[in-house]
Amino acid sequence: MPKQHVIQINQDFPAPVATVFATLGDHEKLGKIIGAKISRIKDGEDCVNGKGSVRKLHLLPPVEETVTAHKENELIEYTISNTTPLKNHYGIMKFSENNGVTSLDYNIVFESRIPLIGAVVKKALGTGIIKGMKKYARSLA
Repeated sequence: MPKQHVIQINQDFPAPVATVFATLGDHEKLGKIIGAKISRIKDGEDCVNGKGSVRKLHLLPPVEETVTAHKENELIEYTISNTTPLKNHYGIMKFSENNGVTSLDYNIVFESRIPLIGAVVKKALGTGIIKGMKKYARSLA
């Protein structure tokens, strides 16, 4: 049975949830924050970055992620929708606000089709996202 890799990120932002959600929910802006080139290749059903939207991460190999759930200022869920070395991949971003501070609970779960690649991806992806989220939080202070 393939090993399941989990990346857990919890980050507070000194800004209202509407501000943080609008930024992290925008595919191109998210790419700038995490240091990856990301472009929207398909608009969502109700809003451009919402449910059904597809974003392309310009990596080797390219990765396409489809938003499977989108609730304004509360939730974004997505999954990889093209064939990559990863499988059973999904991400969940949950947003909440308390006294003008937004909390993000972000979990990414995946398995690897190629042994040992999962651990490398977990380290690189986790480090990049955490670093980007901390930098974004500092920019809001």
